[in-house]
Amino acid sequence: MSETFTSVSQEEAGLRDRMRLSFDLDADICVIGAGLAGLSIALEAARLGASVAVLEGRHIGWNASGNQLGTVMPGFALPLADLIERIGFEDARELWTLSKEGAEFVRANATEENMPGIGLSDGVLEVSNVDTGDRLISRLQMLNEDFDTEVEGWQADRVRGLLKTDRYFHGVYYPKAFQVDGRKYVHGLAALARRAGARIFEDTPVVSIDHSGIRKRIVTPSARLRATHIVLAGNIHLGAPLKRLSETLLPVWRYAGVTAPLGERLHEIIAFKGSVMDSDGVDHFRIVEGDRLMWESPETTWAARPQRFAGAVKRRIRTIFPELGNIEIADMFGGATGQTVHGMPQIGQLRKGLWVASGFGRQGMNTSAMAGQMIARSILWGDERWRLFSPFELVWAGGATGRVAGQLVGIWSRASSAAAGSLARYRERARVKDREREARLAKANRAAGTGPRRPPSAVRPRPAPPPKPAAQRTEQDTEQGNIEQGTEPASHEAGISR
Repeated sequence: MSETFTSVSQEEAGLRDRMRLSFDLDADICVIGAGLAGLSIALEAARLGASVAVLEGRHIGWNASGNQLGTVMPGFALPLADLIERIGFEDARELWTLSKEGAEFVRANATEENMPGIGLSDGVLEVSNVDTGDRLISRLQMLNEDFDTEVEGWQADRVRGLLKTDRYFHGVYYPKAFQVDGRKYVHGLAALARRAGARIFEDTPVVSIDHSGIRKRIVTPSARLRATHIVLAGNIHLGAPLKRLSETLLPVWRYAGVTAPLGERLHEIIAFKGSVMDSDGVDHFRIVEGDRLMWESPETTWAARPQRFAGAVKRRIRTIFPELGNIEIADMFGGATGQTVHGMPQIGQLRKGLWVASGFGRQGMNTSAMAGQMIARSILWGDERWRLFSPFELVWAGGATGRVAGQLVGIWSRASSAAAGSLARYRERARVKDREREARLAKANRAAGTGPRRPPSAVRPRPAPPPKPAAQRTEQDTEQGNIEQGTEPASHEAGISR
């Protein structure tokens, strides 16, 4: 969450004076929502010369955008193999390239000069809960050769050398992926957007929208705004005027905690300096503030107080790293992400002048930045690459029934992951015991002298030539055979004497 999580500035805590929209205003672009996506759109569009107004019903980064671990890497929530199956290899590769551009947008802005204390550090490790060596090789080849992404495959020994646990097997290391202080980044993004000329109004909910005509009309409690383009970037909290769009997203609340200082023992057990996430999407963690562990794990489809999950986070850490012993959770936080039915973000133009950027799920840092660049350039430059997302249409998420189903699927997925991990560790222990038993048996055989013996490697018996038929044997052959058998050929005189 933050490299300086416990020392949040007044601006980041939302205690500064907020600017509300209290007067009528005209703008080229109106962005609804001041999260990662909305602020990225505002920053890019303002840099390109457009007049931009951002409307936020509460305050900047109040939901998931300001409550996340700050891990930035290429890709989407939908696995790459499924993406290729859905839209084909060429389009999947182009979308992957766009996701990499989104990650570079974050890196370019998240500098100490732009955002002091952002705490950028390189390296992300994705670990597997089961032994997947064969699949790992094919995945590495595809990422390296077909998708031009620098990755390294780590064997289980290397993973466990840095993470002292038997829960993880192989790993995929992304050396160019990175992490930043998530809370500082969203507020730094707002500061950059303001500096570029965008106007951000907080505590300004949208009451209604009229998207007909060339100039769209937006009504707030205390003012009206007109714009040529409206971008809906409010995730699941777009409100009553956009309820139909909100219902295409399944809300998932993800909770995380930060431990009290753990001292040097933390670095002895977790020596990897970047972010770590498992391939099943259960755990996500990294070290912050030198000797604290930030851990994200539990999730629900219903809102709850984050403090309720402190015990769950504590138990999960103890399960994965029992050597850490008894730990204390110093702080808890959480936020709701909107997940689509198909697993891909919703990016594009709903109708002329009305745009959407939402549904980023867990992979929000790079995909929201990608959406910001793409929509701003589509509006101002005519960039048509947003059409690559056309196959992923708006699909109703099922309402309350969908939430219940999503919660059950989440429980089943975690249980399935735990069962698969237990089976993989059982098989690994069985293989180790078999090797140990074979080694003891071989040692006992050598000690008793009953083991299989082989001739020295330097002395190899030559196979005997096939015997000739009796009619073809000559006297020389007979004498040669006697010599090979170690006997002297009998002379004619000796035969006469006998």
